[in-house]
Amino acid sequence: MADEKNLHTDDLSLTESVADRIRQLLIAGEFAPGQKLSEHQVSAHFGISRNTLREVFRLLTSQRLLTYIPNRGVFVAAPDEAAVIDIYRVRFVLQRGAVQAVAKTHPTLIRMRRLAGQGRELARTGDWRQVGTINMEFHRTMVELCDSPRLSACFDLVLAELRLVFGQLEDSAHLHEPYIELNASLVAALELGDTAAAISQLEAYLIKSERAVLAALQRARR
Repeated sequence: MADEKNLHTDDLSLTESVADRIRQLLIAGEFAPGQKLSEHQVSAHFGISRNTLREVFRLLTSQRLLTYIPNRGVFVAAPDEAAVIDIYRVRFVLQRGAVQAVAKTHPTLIRMRRLAGQGRELARTGDWRQVGTINMEFHRTMVELCDSPRLSACFDLVLAELRLVFGQLEDSAHLHEPYIELNASLVAALELGDTAAAISQLEAYLIKSERAVLAALQRARR
């Protein structure tokens, strides 16, 4: 019985580990929304059995990152406008909570400032796709200010869905450039311990971002 339990635990650990690796690839923009996933190719890439891969697919489907279409297969999700609205609703709650919880001496602020600087440098090269990736990492790091693995895991799902929204759009200066200096300004407010200013900036930031993403998604779907 003990051996059977250990085998079951190992299977769950492997499923969760591979699912997490795929989520990170989604956040990095390595999969395109609507892309069909080949069981053979994906199982070979991760060195897992088809049965384990199907468990991974079921888990990611339950997290709205993949979509199963009967008789056709498994596809990367393509979130719609309703999903965007809900994503930003979650972002508002989690990120506002992170800003409220942080102390101005929190070591994570150093990494946020470094990421803000990286985004500025990448913008100068015109690599807007990578700017988007750095921006997502900036916001993921912001949630780490809560020092809560559960909240961070929750936010990773949100970021993966958001990246699938961006995957339906053209990566351009219009989508990313307005937020480069806003990131730096937000870090500065947090480092000063000015929580009220940081919350005000964050709220304006998320409203501006949501409207821009919704408008771009609507244009892309016409």
